[in-house]
Amino acid sequence: MRRRFVVLAAVLLLGWGASAHGAEQLKVGYIATMSGPAASLGTDILDGFKLGIKHCGDQLGGLPVELVVGDDQLKPDVGVQVASRMMEKDKVDIVTGIVFSNVMMAVAGPITDAGLFLISGNAGPSPLAGEGCLPNFFAVSWQNDQTHEAMGKYLQDQGVKTLYLMAPNYQAGKDGLAGVKRYFKGEIVGEVYTKINQPDYAAELTQLRAAKPEAVFVFYPGGMGINFVKQYAQSGLKEEIPLYTTAFTLDQSVLQAMGDAALGLKNSSFWSPDLKNPANEKFVADFKATYQRIPSLFAAQGYDAALLIDSAVRAVNGDLKDQDKLREAFRKADFQSVRGEFKFNHNHFPIQDFYIREVVENEDGVLTNKLLGVAFEDHADAYAAQCPMK
Repeated sequence: MRRRFVVLAAVLLLGWGASAHGAEQLKVGYIATMSGPAASLGTDILDGFKLGIKHCGDQLGGLPVELVVGDDQLKPDVGVQVASRMMEKDKVDIVTGIVFSNVMMAVAGPITDAGLFLISGNAGPSPLAGEGCLPNFFAVSWQNDQTHEAMGKYLQDQGVKTLYLMAPNYQAGKDGLAGVKRYFKGEIVGEVYTKINQPDYAAELTQLRAAKPEAVFVFYPGGMGINFVKQYAQSGLKEEIPLYTTAFTLDQSVLQAMGDAALGLKNSSFWSPDLKNPANEKFVADFKATYQRIPSLFAAQGYDAALLIDSAVRAVNGDLKDQDKLREAFRKADFQSVRGEFKFNHNHFPIQDFYIREVVENEDGVLTNKLLGVAFEDHADAYAAQCPMK
């Protein structure tokens, strides 16, 4: 494997000057899937993160930022290599990013065991929310099950009786379907796990049609979602059996590639570009101006990750050596989130609202999501009670 595929040689110097307290700069390692069918997710989180740095005065916590970017290629072993290089050679202070849960499960231990803080910009696997919770791990996004739980509740509230489930066969896929089943009390007439990054679903769609469910729920992020949604519509199933999913399948980063196949589909999310609060309105407007596109859920998570880091480093006056004080500063989450009120549970996962959205075409002819209503208020994940941290 050539080195350029392991680390993207992306070292970005942001900000000027130095702090009179503690470190003279903040070195942040960003690890994400930056190539292959899911590359748009890693790119969006990074773009949101960089806009967050800009909004913090081109610094984080009053310190100039050196951002080191690495591509995990959606491979856990590559993620470990990238993390090791960042810790041993680049000497990063904090690590963020991580799109996929299988990569997160591989890197979380090594990073936090080394005494670094790991701020997840996306992945929220259940083992790290429960008994395996880690003092130096914070998920600024969600716990995997939560967004799917919101759609499970919505389907239950809508009176759906029979449901067919599909997801890729990895940690987040299993967590997601577990979340749906936690709140949907009807009959599950099929539960199918497909290969990660599988491009064709013809055989699975044939099985689905034969099962004749009242509704279908799927979780397919990135390129997987593009392929599935288009094939579902092309097969004629969209007109026969309603398809429901989460924001990860119908995110802004993939909607244009899906085209009309996505129109009218409902999904659950903790965030939407039309969410009304000052922080979100500024974020959406400035993201559009900077990148000439509507921000995605993943960009919003990256933005909040930057603001969380800024708040914690600023609270300790740039002193990165006192881990207890820095950890407590992260726990306070003293920043203005794009989702409105933000707070961490004792397991370092968010307690937050969740919404139901629908894919629509806006006045400019661009596909986007529109808020329909609230599914959960102040929703905590199902694993927090198992976490021994207080």
